[in-house]
Amino acid sequence: MDRVDALALLRQEVYLGPEPEATERQHRRGKLTARERIERLCDPGSFNELEMLRRHQGSGFGLEKRRPHTDGVVTGWGTVDGRKVFLYAHDFRIFGGSLGEAHAQKIHKVMDLAESVGAPLVGLNDGAGARIQEGVAALAGYGGIFRRNVRASGVIPQISVMLGPCAGGASYSPALTDFVFMVRGISYMFLTGPDVIQEVTGEQISQEGLGGADVHSSTSGLATFVYDDEESCFEGICALLSLLPPNNREEPQSHPSDDPRDRRCDALTDIVPAEPNKPYDMHAVITEIVDDGEFLELHADWARNVVCVLARMDGRTVGIVANQPAVLAGVLDIEASEKAARFVRTCDAFNIPLVTLVDVPGFLPGVDQEKGGIIRHGAKLLYAYCEATVPRIQVILRKAYGGAYIVMDSRSIGADLSFAWPTNEIAVMGAEGAANVIHRRRLAEAADPDALRSTLVTEYRERLMHPYYSAERGLIDDVIDPRDTRSVICAGLEMLRSKRESLPVRKHGNQPL
Repeated sequence: MDRVDALALLRQEVYLGPEPEATERQHRRGKLTARERIERLCDPGSFNELEMLRRHQGSGFGLEKRRPHTDGVVTGWGTVDGRKVFLYAHDFRIFGGSLGEAHAQKIHKVMDLAESVGAPLVGLNDGAGARIQEGVAALAGYGGIFRRNVRASGVIPQISVMLGPCAGGASYSPALTDFVFMVRGISYMFLTGPDVIQEVTGEQISQEGLGGADVHSSTSGLATFVYDDEESCFEGICALLSLLPPNNREEPQSHPSDDPRDRRCDALTDIVPAEPNKPYDMHAVITEIVDDGEFLELHADWARNVVCVLARMDGRTVGIVANQPAVLAGVLDIEASEKAARFVRTCDAFNIPLVTLVDVPGFLPGVDQEKGGIIRHGAKLLYAYCEATVPRIQVILRKAYGGAYIVMDSRSIGADLSFAWPTNEIAVMGAEGAANVIHRRRLAEAADPDALRSTLVTEYRERLMHPYYSAERGLIDDVIDPRDTRSVICAGLEMLRSKRESLPVRKHGNQPL
């Protein structure tokens, strides 16, 4: 057998991986192997592997007797729907996918290539953490990954796909990336596992209850997207990549749509009630105004009182931030502020215009909110909008009260265009609350306080809360027919396409954290 034949045989052995029993064990867990995952995600025949023949150089604890090729991670690049993407995928069949020195260096290389080339990085995570037998060298490998995550932040899209356990320091890399995908039943993330928690605190909890997909999608907010199986997860990754640019120097690819940009949205008049306190589902509004009614929602189950979606309008990607009147009346609280702030910064980093749909009664009052730092957390959203240089359009659907009106991308903090429906009410607070504050003494001395209060509320509403008060003072650009919302936004986005804005020269701002 000549050397070429020997090489072909070696490559075939490496491609097949360890013994068939290891593959069967992976399948019994309901999980695909690393190469199967890459083949499902990438276009057929497009994946180019790097360092297939890499092996660790460690010794001791039996390592010198077990030196499999790849060292438990498959790295390289390919295309997804024709778009270049760099990938690494842990192979749980080899050392449990644990990270050793050689393993880490392979990931470092693919991360450096992704950043230098300017293409998205997708990490398919299914590993048992640092390889204990290699000691501090494994920990240093994680440090190199974290440093590269930070350096590439805002430069290329970084996507973490959790397809197995992720414990200890390994969980910090997904937390540093832009988007985290999880799959129910097989994905787990936590710093300290159930056994350690039970030993230290006495609390008993399962892996699923501690760090499963539903926990991180609805409680911690760490998971951006959650799916029931790997197949639908990969479809979600493809959908996300189609809405993103390859890097921060380019814009997302446009997709011409058959949905007319000047389409009238007659359903909006029925979706949004005129009564300021009546709930409705903001998803229905978004469905009506975006291309073909299609959008991708981020953090759908966390901080549900604000909605953050990626969609297309007139064929181009937009980020939409919207209050959700169907949940907590659409108020802003600690978690909603964090969720929206993160989304605004992500869109700004990757040249995605922002559309803000406002129907907000204010910030959530309460002792827990104040002690939990609502001022600091609310300031994160304010900071994110003020710093954003992408095109920004605000549409006030119904009410916009107090500081929440300012924070939701008002003209005063830099929105390029602001529009309002005829039902809008922009004020420091609702008419009832304002009348009680302004006329407290009169109401206390009145013979019929209820009748007087009704009169004063009407007076306040007519003087300061009518739809044209803000337009007369230049705080909004126009009062529009709700049915024209889509066409008005599309026209504004087209006009703003050439917007160029620079921030002052500085190392970085001091964002409230």
